[in-house]
Amino acid sequence: MKNLIIGTAGHVDHGKTALVRAMTGVDTDRLKEEKERGISIELGFAFLNLPGGRRVGIVDVPGHERFIKNMLAGAGGFDLVLLVIAADEGVMPQTREHMDIIQLLQVNKGIVVLTKCDLVDEEWLDLVKEDVKEFLKGTVLEDAPVVTVSAVTKQGIPDLMELIAQAVEEVVPKAGQGQPRLPVDRVFTITGFGTVVTGTLLSGIIKVGDVVEVQPEGLSARVRSVQVHGEKVESAEAGQRAAVNLAGIEVEQVGRGSVVAGPNMIKPSQRLDVRLLLLPSAARPLKNRARVRFYLGTRETLGRVVLLDREELEPGSMVYAQIVLEEHAVPVKGDRFVIRSYSPMRTIGGGTVIDPAPKRKHKRFREDVLNALATREKGTPTEIVKHYLDGNDSLPVPAEVAAGTGLQGKEVLEAAAALSAANEVKLINGDGKTYLLSTGVYNRWLEDIKKAVSSYHREFPLRDGYPKEELRSRKFQSINTKVFQLVLLEMEREGALNVMPQAVAVREFATGPDAQQKKQIQQIGQIMKESDFLPPSWAELGKTIGLAETKGAELLQYMLRTEELVKVTEDLYFQKDVLQEAIKKVTAYLRDSGEITVGELRDLLKTSRKYALPLLEYFDRVKLTKRVGDKRLPGKALDI
Repeated sequence: MKNLIIGTAGHVDHGKTALVRAMTGVDTDRLKEEKERGISIELGFAFLNLPGGRRVGIVDVPGHERFIKNMLAGAGGFDLVLLVIAADEGVMPQTREHMDIIQLLQVNKGIVVLTKCDLVDEEWLDLVKEDVKEFLKGTVLEDAPVVTVSAVTKQGIPDLMELIAQAVEEVVPKAGQGQPRLPVDRVFTITGFGTVVTGTLLSGIIKVGDVVEVQPEGLSARVRSVQVHGEKVESAEAGQRAAVNLAGIEVEQVGRGSVVAGPNMIKPSQRLDVRLLLLPSAARPLKNRARVRFYLGTRETLGRVVLLDREELEPGSMVYAQIVLEEHAVPVKGDRFVIRSYSPMRTIGGGTVIDPAPKRKHKRFREDVLNALATREKGTPTEIVKHYLDGNDSLPVPAEVAAGTGLQGKEVLEAAAALSAANEVKLINGDGKTYLLSTGVYNRWLEDIKKAVSSYHREFPLRDGYPKEELRSRKFQSINTKVFQLVLLEMEREGALNVMPQAVAVREFATGPDAQQKKQIQQIGQIMKESDFLPPSWAELGKTIGLAETKGAELLQYMLRTEELVKVTEDLYFQKDVLQEAIKKVTAYLRDSGEITVGELRDLLKTSRKYALPLLEYFDRVKLTKRVGDKRLPGKALDI
């Protein structure tokens, strides 16, 4: 069954709330001020039982110009609109502004309701009908049926109900697939239950027990309970108005304009690529970087319009533009939006979101930028995914691509498979996930890595390669360590790199000393061997052979890595053969005596306590000996 939302629109005091009450029996004005002033200020909600048994939701919006932002908060969820025009007044200023909003939001199905027909005669009513038809020419409601009613006498109400029942059969319902998305239009708290949000579910299903995100606040919550039309249900579906009780967040943390959505479904953004129409009725051209009021879903924020191909936009014209917001919004590709002038506040235009979170600020007057936006707007799923990945340096998973492009998850997977088969996208698998990377981005990364690593080899020829984490943090900060490792392994699989536990090397690189370094290594080895168990410090060695400090540190690390030298303690190194000789002597001594002291080792090796004590501590660490008091006994590594 279709789940649909019917919304009202029209000038203040034209009878929208009275009409809803006549159809449903519900007074949607709930605020004391609304009762006192006799006008709607906030959104009102009810449900309507149609002939045939179908139940639909109704959103009643305020008509006063001061509350247009409240009207906009409700209009984004309309499937069918009742354009209400009082027969005794006809088309008025807010009738026109509301109609502009309906046009901009592309609410393509509607009924024109002439109210208060009991206050006028037939001749006047005919004149109003002609005026209304003329007013609607060229709009989405040009062919909408017109019905005359009286909320007081109930004249025409049955006819209106029949028209609504017919119209809802022709409405295309909201997408029931995918994750839930519910723009919040009201927030309150119920004692014993906590935070409750209401809104129209634009997509998916929201169920009791679901874990959801509240954006742009970045909060996680659990769905404790759900109500639809005042009744408790296990789940709400796309197209229904729902009240959702959220556990885990406070009422102060969420407000109108927030969006309840599935985990990782959407990301907040302060920059959007759009196709923008400036209404023909706009009073003046819109200049580049003009400050405007921006309305998306139930959220209002301020922003600036960056025109990409001109300095100002003439009324009635349509262009590609980038909206730069002062606060985060939560857009999805294909969302409709409205802009109003900053001051005085008038609806002047709107359009469609093409890219909800572009990676960068666009350069103006660039043909390639405009062509790319055209692809994002009108391209096939495969073209859209390719364009998205070509401009993405963060290895998204398919769900993130879906959120960034407005495509369904299935469309992204099919597009990724086709692009992979054409070698235009790399599918990088690991951690139970598949990451998507444009082949063009991958090849650019590979060249950057090879260039950086080759330069590192030239600077440090004795090292195994560029430390992986240092390379990631310097060149690829947007990628986490695990994902970067997966990319490196893919490059190794293709034969471009050697990936070691801690370092990366280009495939053709062979670590090793040059001729001069080989001579220095030989000199060091000879000196250390001749020094026997009284080795010089590394600093003394450097002075002896004329080794610069920085070069000396590299050479030391190389000799330790190749085990030409062994580090016994800080700044005490032994040549490997000398150390092996010491181990033999100690082993033999322990076999004969069963124990050894520092003094005995000193005499055994003909050295000094300065070297004997660190050597014994080293032997303790490698389990050759075991300290007991001032003596050393045979350790686990010694089989005697």
